[in-house]
Amino acid sequence: MSEGPDRIKIGLLSVSDRASAGVYQDKGIPALQAWLTRALRNPIEWVARVIPDEEAGIVAALMDLVDHQRCHLVLTTGGTGPALRDVTPEATLSVADRVMPGFGEQMRQISLHFVPTAILSRQVAVIRNQCLIINLPGQPKSIAETLEGLPLAAPSVQGIFAAVPYCIDLIGGPYLETDDTVCKSFRPKSALRIPRG
Repeated sequence: MSEGPDRIKIGLLSVSDRASAGVYQDKGIPALQAWLTRALRNPIEWVARVIPDEEAGIVAALMDLVDHQRCHLVLTTGGTGPALRDVTPEATLSVADRVMPGFGEQMRQISLHFVPTAILSRQVAVIRNQCLIINLPGQPKSIAETLEGLPLAAPSVQGIFAAVPYCIDLIGGPYLETDDTVCKSFRPKSALRIPRG
């Protein structure tokens, strides 16, 4: 009998003064959970937090999610613009072992299809230990566009999540399997897992 897909532990961190204070309900984490549940065939264990725009608190939360909770992937939403309270990129870079600039570059390219202010976004992605951390936009629609890409655009625009499974392979994480109707991941042929059973 074949084994099922690997289990993955995903940390979700929403950075927002108002959502953390209960002024309004956070929409970033539910949007991420909905999209990832559709996109991944793997069983997922979630660790979710909503915290204020405070650099020290973001740093502590990221370190806890990676070092103590042992998440394989951490996705943040919010706090990536140029406003004085937007410090998520600084906090993310401060916990990095390695910086992965291609993710931020592609996220801005996707968003530029919709708004010229995409160039104001400062999202970054980094590796800490054996975990990939990615800063995402705060709006649910933008989250989905960034992860999934724009398949109907001419020419089509690749979303960032297509590269996430192979990145996690390379840093020693679980083997992620995607639903190709949502997001087709890319791996070189040498990295494809032979079906078991």
